Amino acid sequence: MRVDTIWENARLATMAGGMGLVEDGIVAAEAGRIVYAGPASEQPSFDPARRIDCAGRWITPGLIDCHTHLVYGGDRAREFEMRLAGASYEEIARAGGGIASTVAATRAATEADLIRASLPRLDALIAEGATTVEIKSGYGLSMAEERKQLKAARALATHRPVEIVTTFLGAHALPPEAEGDKDAYIDRVCRVMIPAVAREGLAHAVDAFVEGIAFSPEQVAHVFEAAQAHGLRVKLHADQLTDLHGAALAARFGALSADHLEHTGEDGVAAMAKAGVAAVLLPGAFYFLRDTKLPPIDLLRRYGVPIALATDCNPGTSPLTSLLLVMNMAATLFRLTVEECLTGVTRAAAQALGRIHDIGTLEVGKYCDLAIWNVERPAELVYRMGFNPLYARVWRGE
Repeated sequence: MRVDTIWENARLATMAGGMGLVEDGIVAAEAGRIVYAGPASEQPSFDPARRIDCAGRWITPGLIDCHTHLVYGGDRAREFEMRLAGASYEEIARAGGGIASTVAATRAATEADLIRASLPRLDALIAEGATTVEIKSGYGLSMAEERKQLKAARALATHRPVEIVTTFLGAHALPPEAEGDKDAYIDRVCRVMIPAVAREGLAHAVDAFVEGIAFSPEQVAHVFEAAQAHGLRVKLHADQLTDLHGAALAARFGALSADHLEHTGEDGVAAMAKAGVAAVLLPGAFYFLRDTKLPPIDLLRRYGVPIALATDCNPGTSPLTSLLLVMNMAATLFRLTVEECLTGVTRAAAQALGRIHDIGTLEVGKYCDLAIWNVERPAELVYRMGFNPLYARVWRGE
């Protein structure tokens, strides 16, 4: 069989059902897709145009960051100082900081400014083996500004070899011109923004923030109804600060994922499991906000909910651009196992994006997105801090 490339003399963590460890494995690719990933002793007869000797290195699927706010203007270092002095997330938000301050900076930036500011953050993820990155809007909060942010996010894929998955997060916060009228703003999100986003193909899904400082479950339900009416999948920032039954709301609408989940109870986890909703845990935000309420890890395990991990890269509550550090944080703070951490940034992250048929594991038919590592065992990817052992990154077979 003619193929473009074979990576041989490798050890594989295919992540296809558990870790899927293979000693003396190979990966073969043709036209950017995997045609074989498994033991060298069982490979078909290949005629490769190129052979790459991995010298015993480990190959995993390319890493997936399934929850980021990577495109934004400005920074919130001053708010970080305020938090160190004792101000809470809610106090900063109610004083006009938080998301509102980033909205002002993002609105003041041009699309080119946003691209230029975001590329270093994207480069940091790519340098650690990321091949797919989800990017949310939500710092524009008007049709023109949300469009600008989504277009900037999509443009990043023309500057770097990476898949960008865009998500419309118009229901992130209330813009200042709304003058406190949340219902009127949500009506505009539903009647104007979501139809335009769908018509212009700007996003793969619609997200929302259900919380006392953001929007109510009833308001978010209207957003989700509008999204589904226009053929868009949904996901939700759920139960981060309080239990407003966001997980159950996400399940009711068949969401791709419910994210954060620190205050989710058993009913919410059970509903997620029944509806096939993935959990996305964000240890960077947990760490940065000094949270003490852990996500319901044992419940997620008991009900078999896929557990994904992500950076939540954003300027205010998780200025983080390292999936390797995310895995260490998840293991240390949330007590996830090595397998759960690696699954969280590969297979489960692909599920959280609705992309499991194309990415997330080393299996025949999927895109040949690989991360090749200078490690002796996969646990090193979770164990080490401030250490990047990436040897090579492959995106779509190149």
